[in-house]
Amino acid sequence: MSDTTKEYATFAGGCFWCMVEPFDNRPGVIRITSGYTGGTVPNPTYEQVCSNTTGHVEAVQIEFDPTMMPYQKLLDTFWQQIDPTDPNGQFNDRGESYHTTIFYHNEQQRQQAEASKQALEASGKFSKPIVTKILPAKPFYPAEEQHQEYYKKQSFHYRLYKKGSGREDFINKHWKSKVNKVDLKKKLTPIQYHVTQENGTERPFQNEYWNNDQEGIYVDIVSGEPLFSSKDQYDAGCGWPSFTKPIDDYQLKEKLDTSHGMIRTEVRSKDADSHLGHVFEDGPKDQGGLRYCINSAALRFVPKEKLKEEGYEEYERLFDVDEV
Repeated sequence: MSDTTKEYATFAGGCFWCMVEPFDNRPGVIRITSGYTGGTVPNPTYEQVCSNTTGHVEAVQIEFDPTMMPYQKLLDTFWQQIDPTDPNGQFNDRGESYHTTIFYHNEQQRQQAEASKQALEASGKFSKPIVTKILPAKPFYPAEEQHQEYYKKQSFHYRLYKKGSGREDFINKHWKSKVNKVDLKKKLTPIQYHVTQENGTERPFQNEYWNNDQEGIYVDIVSGEPLFSSKDQYDAGCGWPSFTKPIDDYQLKEKLDTSHGMIRTEVRSKDADSHLGHVFEDGPKDQGGLRYCINSAALRFVPKEKLKEEGYEEYERLFDVDEV
């Protein structure tokens, strides 16, 4: 990838501790830096910015490859982390340093940001006006080292903070898909409904994709969100489709599962909240060591040659010879 391919996206969404994790480790995201921007004081400190006297806001700057992670996807992720109707801060954090803003780096970003804001307003998801500003990017000053990747360095405190501030509950309330179980029972087969909505498990070696050898991607049977690629599928000998990694970590949620007298990590889809299966730490060591053991009934396979036809054209890159 050349430097001409790289772009920057800059978002202010309240406390920058909470704005790194949603973008981190995603395809095409190269680097995320927490910092300060929008004000007039050069090289400000955390204490100066928090005093609300510098004009700066806490923000994250994302270096990314738009051929793998389109700017529109970054915008969608940004909106899903904030309360865009709050003019005075975010959740427990009050004051101008916690105002929400999209800082655009070129005219195309400005147009996309404006369109995404208008679409959110028209969606009716919020009863109050969207007050997030869209402004030209200004000099960005990296924050102190202790604030970089805070969610990794202080994971326990980060989780408490995200929950205690009200951000986590707000996100779940406004962005979690509302599934109509009656409609789903009509749409899905009995085993698909049992697996995705009742945390069921299909029989090993007696399911659709356990030994699939076609190239393509697997999407959530309920929502159609892309989850796994055949490029990462392997035969684990367990009788269910097994993958070393998802297409995008952001599309999955993990949850402690203590059912059946076992301690396991359940895997669910982010948008539809479908039960998918479990993730274990007995996968190929040279590929990260994880094994995503997934029910075929939770998935729909889209062959490589039909990706464009079905609206998944951006995932053709996964099967580009140059990417292998």
